[in-house]
Amino acid sequence: MQENAVYFGKSDFYNLVRILGGKWADSKERPVVCLMKLSENDDICWAIPVGNFNHRTPDAKKRIEKYMNYNERDIRSCYYHIGKIDVVTSIFFISDVVPITDKYIEREYLGVYTKKLYVIKNKRLLSELQRKVKRVLAWENSNPNRFRQHISDIKNHLLEELQAEQEAAVTNIIETED
Repeated sequence: MQENAVYFGKSDFYNLVRILGGKWADSKERPVVCLMKLSENDDICWAIPVGNFNHRTPDAKKRIEKYMNYNERDIRSCYYHIGKIDVVTSIFFISDVVPITDKYIEREYLGVYTKKLYVIKNKRLLSELQRKVKRVLAWENSNPNRFRQHISDIKNHLLEELQAEQEAAVTNIIETED
């Protein structure tokens, strides 16, 4: 996964979230922005689900804007962000941030004009997304599994899964050498 790039997750990942006790009721095929790598492991990326802002009802738009207008000290001000992905005004569901690995990426989100992996380049947008994600993750670190998707449980599971894969690879190499 490339940082700041947009992908689609596999349904296996969303099933994993539910198996681990989290909630993921979104039935839409939604892209995710792989914003930044996990400090403990570069094979895990923090991913933000994204939707089309223009598809929201007027009431839903008001609700999102209400959250975004909370005082900056209020964690709820970090739950959403509005920006552009490609040619679409998008809503970034920051409070639904999840850690994800390549194993759970189905495919790349292709740019409308380039037909290549879409990578967000807007520095102002990226800075604001990172700021908000860091706030949500700091809140999560002091209140594990506070958010409905159970961020801490997913992260711990992925770290264990990667560790097991590394150990299996080492065992395979040793057995091959014998």
